[in-house]
Amino acid sequence: MKQRGFGIKSIVVVAVLSVLVGILLTARFDMTNPSGAQNFWRDGALPGGAAPVMVPNNFVEIAKRLSPTVVNISTTQVMKERPMMPFPEFKGPFEEFFGDDFNKFFNEPKREFKRQSLGSGFIINKEGYILTNFHVIENATEIIVSLSEGKKEYKAKAIGQDQKLDIALIKITPDEELPVAAVGDSDGLQIGEWVVAIGNPFGLGGSVTAGIVSQKGRIIGAGPYDNFIQTDASINPGNSGGPLFNIKGEVVGINTAIIAGGQGIGFATPINMVKEVLLQLKDTGHVTRGWIGVSIQELTPELARSFGLKDTNGVLISSVNPGEPADKGGLRAGDIVTSFDGKRITELSDLPRTVANTLPNKTVEVKLLRDGKEKTIFLKVGTKADEEVAEALPDEKDGESDKRFGLSVQPITPEIAKRLGKKESDGVIISSLKPESPSATAGLRRGDIIKEIDRKPIRNMRDYSKAISEAEKNDVVLFLIERGESTLYVVVKPRE
Repeated sequence: MKQRGFGIKSIVVVAVLSVLVGILLTARFDMTNPSGAQNFWRDGALPGGAAPVMVPNNFVEIAKRLSPTVVNISTTQVMKERPMMPFPEFKGPFEEFFGDDFNKFFNEPKREFKRQSLGSGFIINKEGYILTNFHVIENATEIIVSLSEGKKEYKAKAIGQDQKLDIALIKITPDEELPVAAVGDSDGLQIGEWVVAIGNPFGLGGSVTAGIVSQKGRIIGAGPYDNFIQTDASINPGNSGGPLFNIKGEVVGINTAIIAGGQGIGFATPINMVKEVLLQLKDTGHVTRGWIGVSIQELTPELARSFGLKDTNGVLISSVNPGEPADKGGLRAGDIVTSFDGKRITELSDLPRTVANTLPNKTVEVKLLRDGKEKTIFLKVGTKADEEVAEALPDEKDGESDKRFGLSVQPITPEIAKRLGKKESDGVIISSLKPESPSATAGLRRGDIIKEIDRKPIRNMRDYSKAISEAEKNDVVLFLIERGESTLYVVVKPRE
């Protein structure tokens, strides 16, 4: 009996030891032979017959292949600061003793200084076209592009920009063959899919981080067309403008934003949204978006029930602007839009993005629910007034007029005139001024309406184009502008 008891105990002990040894050997196998046991979990079937999980063994080849397509971007901006922080206006004995000189001393004119910023971008064309973020090159006086590993530097030129999507297209003139990043399909991304971010964080040089797609369609309040890819692949300052790759090595997003204090949370602009406007950026330098003139709101379950609907798919029209395309096409407040130009509209953000991506003057089919019944209307898409831009100046010679005067203008549409409280739309309005440009130095401001140039009346963009071309030849140019309720003359000396 004792021998039998001992034998049973021995068997139990041996079994336990075998299990422990097996565990130790498995752990050692996992650490020393990653292509063996780990591949079972990565490429083979999971226990219980579950579907296989495909995870790359490593990201070495991905980094080697894709890093050369990513560039570092450094920009220089001319800023102003005061020598000292200004003191508040003193009232009392100090003011009486020092007089005005006291505050003048502490409120000296601002002095210029140069600020440099860093970002990333990626090559999309062998001719030297590069995509990045708008905020990376905003107000830049100089853009320098460094190729992978700092092998070569080029001066870049801004070709086009879209502040609402926070993207910009720049170009270098290479003297070598450039590697090009392949562009993928961001709509096909799935939550949980592996992605790789490559960029230039903190100005330390190129870096590669990996993670997964945490969510899609994120709205973070960055602009009217928020639709971000959220990822836990580290995106840090300096990564802005760099590419987000999928495992196939295709660009699926542009790394754009982070949330302060939100460790491991980054956001990328889907590449499909960029593809929709890329040709406009290349050909015209700006983006013209569709506009129909409505106010919308989310179709909540409560609202859906009040309209007699079974679900919340669609967008509720809360108001229609008189005279706008939606009004002319027959859209009404209370309509629920379910489809626009063949694209399903299921949630609030779908409609503005879809309309914006529709070319102006295109007639589209709109499907909606009105009084619980399906209805189809057709309307002609327009252009939002504050997104209309000036016509290209004839024979401008690559922006020479802009360089000499440093201003951009746009026509005064009826909508702009209405906003300004004007009954007429004669003249052109200054839409932007370059800092330290001749126009800005002379005192012109954004929002000024140009009525005359060298005593020639300016009624529209054609008048402006002709007058500004002739004025370039003069040493000084006389502008008559309307500012608020008053008019004044301003003399501008064009840059040599």
